[in-house]
Amino acid sequence: MSLSGHGLTPRLKPLSARKSAILSVLDVGTSKVVCVVAELKPADEVESLRSRTHVARILGIGHQRSMGLKGGVVVDLEAAESAIRQAVHAAERMAKVEIQSVIVNLTGGRLASEHFEAHVPVRGAVSEGDVHRVLDAASSYDLRRGRTVLHALPTGFSLDAQNHIVDPAGMIGERLGADLHVVTSEAAAARNLMLAVERCHLGVEAVIATPYAAGLSALVDDEADMGCAVVDMGGGTTSVGIFSNGHLVHSDAIAVGGHHVTMDIARGLTTRVSAAERLKTFYGSAIASSADDRDMIAVPQVDEDERDVPNHLPKSHLVRIIKPRVEEVLELVRDRLKGAGFAAQAGRRVVLTGGASQLVGLPETARRILQGQVRVGRPLGIKGLPEAAKGPAFSAVVGLLVYPQVAHIEYFEPRSSGLFQSTGTDGYFSRMGRWIRDSF
Repeated sequence: MSLSGHGLTPRLKPLSARKSAILSVLDVGTSKVVCVVAELKPADEVESLRSRTHVARILGIGHQRSMGLKGGVVVDLEAAESAIRQAVHAAERMAKVEIQSVIVNLTGGRLASEHFEAHVPVRGAVSEGDVHRVLDAASSYDLRRGRTVLHALPTGFSLDAQNHIVDPAGMIGERLGADLHVVTSEAAAARNLMLAVERCHLGVEAVIATPYAAGLSALVDDEADMGCAVVDMGGGTTSVGIFSNGHLVHSDAIAVGGHHVTMDIARGLTTRVSAAERLKTFYGSAIASSADDRDMIAVPQVDEDERDVPNHLPKSHLVRIIKPRVEEVLELVRDRLKGAGFAAQAGRRVVLTGGASQLVGLPETARRILQGQVRVGRPLGIKGLPEAAKGPAFSAVVGLLVYPQVAHIEYFEPRSSGLFQSTGTDGYFSRMGRWIRDSF
């Protein structure tokens, strides 16, 4: 089916490399909602972050415990709206600005990747028109019913027998080809997330896939060029983004996250969920040690009078609950990476981000299961982040600040039919309006 009935998620106008801007972004997760207001100023090229044209300085930040979401999807509209409002108001007070619109991320909705390829004949030197023509052809395919497009990323061009061309304009050949990577989600999940934001009287400028945002934030350019998998481990979901030759080439998500570990602890130790979260944070580990049987932890038990009665247990009890669930999540990630062809890459790199990646022993367990070079990724190249927001849990929201600097590489050109079908006309005035918008 085409998208005429569902439409695309909103498209963000690319940020001019010579202009400053104030941006507001919103990370709506299963465990927390974070709103950030930042000023982006043109900056000199940084060797490790060459793709970034601006440096971001944080003006305001607000975060709030998430409500009304499960597995990255809105399940209670009023609760989600309330959490978003509180986070936005906190950021507005700190930044002393009124937020009109935000860039938001999406983790749920069964993120998936589709790859399209097209070829067109050319005469002599390849023109910009030829490039648009082949990308139009690549974007003419139909999507499955109920899906909506989040990103359409050209990942490479070919000219006759030569592949892996970055920019074919001006080159000479007879047959031009293009590969287009399209990231999609369930249309209902994207619409309901946007509805929750719009009920707070905010506009939605763009909806970004969480693994793409996390990669933009936590990867240096060399990692994205050589090939790297970003695993964003959130509260309700674990999302995967694979980068190669500087492009996002695959995305996926699993509806299991850190909150499932917390629930396992609450059930296994017969305690409240809030106490289980505290035990996981302070004493949790994904690997066992010889001291675990000797170290005792106090586990609050609720008696008939609803009083907390501590029960002292060896730490090994806690580790035995956490370890199988963490291994299960990482094995699911391994299988998804294998299915995407990433497991065959030599010297594969894995970067763990997200709040759940901070669990003690997780990188070591990931190295054993994923059989690769593993590190924990944190937000890079951002000024003014509070100390509490410099950890992996804030990678995705910082990536939303980076996205406008790379939005120009996406290809969204409304046409009368196909993948990016437009509901309006494409007459003279429409083309003139688009030319004015693109030029100024």
